[in-house]
Amino acid sequence: MNARSERFFEKSQKWNEEYNLLREIILENKTLEEDFKWMHPCYTFEGKNVVLIHGFKEYCALLFHKGALLKDPKGILIQQTENVQSARQIRFANVKQIVNLKSVIKDYIKQAVEIEKSGKKVEMKKVTDYPIPQELQQALNDDTAFNKAFYTLTPGRQKGYLFYFNQAKQSQTRQTRIEKYYQHILDGKGIDD
Repeated sequence: MNARSERFFEKSQKWNEEYNLLREIILENKTLEEDFKWMHPCYTFEGKNVVLIHGFKEYCALLFHKGALLKDPKGILIQQTENVQSARQIRFANVKQIVNLKSVIKDYIKQAVEIEKSGKKVEMKKVTDYPIPQELQQALNDDTAFNKAFYTLTPGRQKGYLFYFNQAKQSQTRQTRIEKYYQHILDGKGIDD
């Protein structure tokens, strides 16, 4: 057992009973190792993330890192937002829900380990799958240094900007966002850098 995870379980108050039961179920799968990542207990197979325990105000959850590849005959996997491409959650509001789904949880964990063993990967969206807003295209056309800087960014950073700019419903908001991050892009930084 991981010392940092151990402290997480000892200190958790809101979902303590649920967390401990989920941990017990996960550790029944002897191929998984307990780690601590993103401030939560994370269970790995040969160093690859398989499932994570986390909690929120209204629920606690198991997050399967490649959940999009899992078969979900019970229809219990949840895509947190439309932009989450790979991960899926099973959410719980109480211990009884976990107890009732114990065999299903174990099956999903086994399935997730098999996916890792197989080396399967989730097909992620490419930069070209994201539309370039008209306001950004205009800025790229008007400023060669900005154009070069944008297309020099890593694909992940480009996607981050495209997603953020496209979220704005109004042209003026998109323009304001582009202006706000103009220097960031010139400096080669991502939206969160």
